[in-house]
Amino acid sequence: EKIVLVDFYATWCNPCKILSPIVENFASDREDVKVVKIDVDENIDIADEYQVYSIPTLVVIENGIETNRAVGVISKEEIADLVK
Repeated sequence: EKIVLVDFYATWCNPCKILSPIVENFASDREDVKVVKIDVDENIDIADEYQVYSIPTLVVIENGIETNRAVGVISKEEIADLVK
């Protein structure tokens, strides 16, 4: 199974808009990581399940278990460090 990187965001969130192209750039370089974007306004239950209280939040999931997370805008290198 691939590592999954979940990007919790909202369309109105300016930091999310800054992070989005960084995540997309990371995803294009890392075929071993599946990147999923979840709009918290449209998926409140999933955001609650993962206890996402601030956005943007990146959650790393391996074999169905959360292994790491970051809140706020981070660099591509920091995203790479999250999924190690």
